[in-house]
Amino acid sequence: MHLNKYGPGCGGGEGNQSCKIAKCSLEHDGVEYCFQCSKYPCEKYSHIDDFDSFITHRNQRADLKKAKETGIEAYNAEQVEKTKILDFLLANYNDGRKKNLFCVAVNLLKMQEINEILMQIESNSELERFTSKEKSSYVAGLFQNAAKQKHIELKLRKKK
Repeated sequence: MHLNKYGPGCGGGEGNQSCKIAKCSLEHDGVEYCFQCSKYPCEKYSHIDDFDSFITHRNQRADLKKAKETGIEAYNAEQVEKTKILDFLLANYNDGRKKNLFCVAVNLLKMQEINEILMQIESNSELERFTSKEKSSYVAGLFQNAAKQKHIELKLRKKK
């Protein structure tokens, strides 16, 4: 959510109180990332990965751990790369029904797995003969298979 400096709840304004993350940051000396807070992990993290909103939240704790271990710059560089990959997938393989699947897949799969899929796409010379819908189904199937091998479901989990 820190990519481009604002999450969707911030509205672009500094310290917008409607954003729970911004509000919490202000209450804790303006820490930029939760793991930098002396109270992390706090009660806010007890069920943070349980449900999704418009994006998946399944990796939030793992992503914070990764950012802490690899450093913010390396973590953000990977997020920028994933954004580019998602843009590529949506521009070339979205039949109008795969945006959610590609978004969740790029978020949950590791870069190595994503890059292996991109290599499969690139090496398939038959793809140019496919219709848009066939291309979309083929690429979606590659992501579904990779996710299945890792026991990952590529669907947003709704709060019950």
